[in-house]
Amino acid sequence: MTQTAPRPAALPAWADTVRQKYLAGEASVFVLYRNVFDRYLNNTPANGGALSLVDFLSGVLLKENKRNIIEFSVDRGVRYLQGGGTDDRQILYTHLEGKGLGGIFDALERRMREQGSTAIVIPYAGTLFPATEPHFLSMDERAALTALHRWSLDDALAEGDNVVLLITESLAEINPVLLTNPRVAAVELPMPDQDERAAAIRHYAPRMPDAQVARLAGHTAGLRAIQLASIVAGEGPGLSQGERLKLIGELLAGTPNAAARAEKLADITAGMTPDEIRRLIDPERLPSPDSDPDQEMLAVVRKRKRELIEKECAGLIEFVEPRHGLEVVGGNEHIKSELLAIAKAVRAGDRARSPMGLLAVGPMGAGKTFVIKAFLKEAGLTGVALKNFRSKWVGATESNLERVLATVKAMGPIALVIDEGDRSFGSGGEDSDGGTSSRVIARLKEFMSDPDNRGQVLFILMTNRPDKLDTDIKRPGRLDRKIPFFYAETAQERAAVTAAILRRYQGGDGLDATILETLCADLDGYSNADLEAVALLALEFAGRAGRALDESLFAEAVADFIPPQEHDMIRYMELLAVAETSRRSLMPPRFKSMSAAELRAELSALRLKLTR
Repeated sequence: MTQTAPRPAALPAWADTVRQKYLAGEASVFVLYRNVFDRYLNNTPANGGALSLVDFLSGVLLKENKRNIIEFSVDRGVRYLQGGGTDDRQILYTHLEGKGLGGIFDALERRMREQGSTAIVIPYAGTLFPATEPHFLSMDERAALTALHRWSLDDALAEGDNVVLLITESLAEINPVLLTNPRVAAVELPMPDQDERAAAIRHYAPRMPDAQVARLAGHTAGLRAIQLASIVAGEGPGLSQGERLKLIGELLAGTPNAAARAEKLADITAGMTPDEIRRLIDPERLPSPDSDPDQEMLAVVRKRKRELIEKECAGLIEFVEPRHGLEVVGGNEHIKSELLAIAKAVRAGDRARSPMGLLAVGPMGAGKTFVIKAFLKEAGLTGVALKNFRSKWVGATESNLERVLATVKAMGPIALVIDEGDRSFGSGGEDSDGGTSSRVIARLKEFMSDPDNRGQVLFILMTNRPDKLDTDIKRPGRLDRKIPFFYAETAQERAAVTAAILRRYQGGDGLDATILETLCADLDGYSNADLEAVALLALEFAGRAGRALDESLFAEAVADFIPPQEHDMIRYMELLAVAETSRRSLMPPRFKSMSAAELRAELSALRLKLTR
């Protein structure tokens, strides 16, 4: 990439960043990370199509600027991608066998010094420069790390128009000695934006109408170009377009507009087996084609998108699929009002009124998980739950977190739901795990406070022990709204919760509000989970008796059910919720008048009692 070389047309933003930093002399060693296993579109006649990253670098970015382009990887050895004599794919590895990594890097350095204008591309760089402590590295690995570090600081190599590009999915896989070097530049390759997704869809499905391309591009945020190919490519592995069209036509036979619908669905089921298509396309579960002809197609795309992202994240996240909105939540009127206002702001795209994050706190069984899921449906937000991303392997935990955060950011607007947040992001354990916990929390804090995420990524943490959360995570700008959940305070509130539970399970038509209020009068201290257990027990009694649920059967269930007896722990969790919230209007009357001194004193006494 010399000053006089012509600039490749239509470079992606990341490629232009590499070019500008190189020409400015900021760095001659680059680490390309994140979306490195995707396909990159190129329209130049000599090397058009969708290219892998190595092919894009050698065939587009570096082709006109470097005399020699050499690839070095553990699996394929050392080979010329460009230059090297008469054979552009000359294998060099056989000439270096027995010399180890030190010998290979010595040979590469001689070529750069003697020939100049050389680019060295190193895919899977984490296998050569692993992120581990120096004393765990082999002598070969130490030699390679030292050589690359020295190259980055060598002015003669830089003046010879040489460049080194390391490729890795996560920076956590690369030895930090390299990343802290001021002459090494890390450049992120982001997930495709909407325009890039539209270009990829047009490339893989050239016959697709522009309106359909635009809608698909808008509903496939978070997918790579290579994943879009597996959805919309007309031909390729698996069934052909004609075979898919015939199969889907048979599945939709006898339904309205079957032929037109089959053609659209055939366009988005590339690469699927017949059994996968049958499972995906169920006429009884698809949206009605009468309301919006594209809704059926988009419903199938959303299913495929979930499958692809869950597979790519290897069990690190799972999609939250709420069945109900806030209309089915009984009681909790103040909480529902607060969440409805937030949902309205999110739906309207009002970033100024959309919080960065929510912290749901309160004792177990208070309905935090159920209400938050209902909120997601009400707000129209895609929700993903963060599963256990921690690993015993060095660097794997940080790498897993980076993969999740990159995926989540690309899918926005989205909600990242973390249940039992104190277990995932507690403040303990930093000194006993080699610093992994502190690095994870630091990265999470950085991501949570990124202003670009407002209105795009909503963090939702749920916990009954907020005292175990890292204090800095809970500050405004990360978790703006702290919503306390408590057990129903009055018989009327308990009756409302119970009625909502019975409606969900389609029972209790014979119990009006007055009867339920009387039945719930003596259930003081029952959690929402306890009330649900009582209601289900009453429905079970009704099923055994072979009649509809009535007052006597419900009273029998109340008398038979024994609630948990952990009164001190529940009280402690209630007080923690009071201590966290910053709005008195969200607290029950019994806590509104409690002073800060009274709160601290009772918390201290209960903490002492519970630790005995």
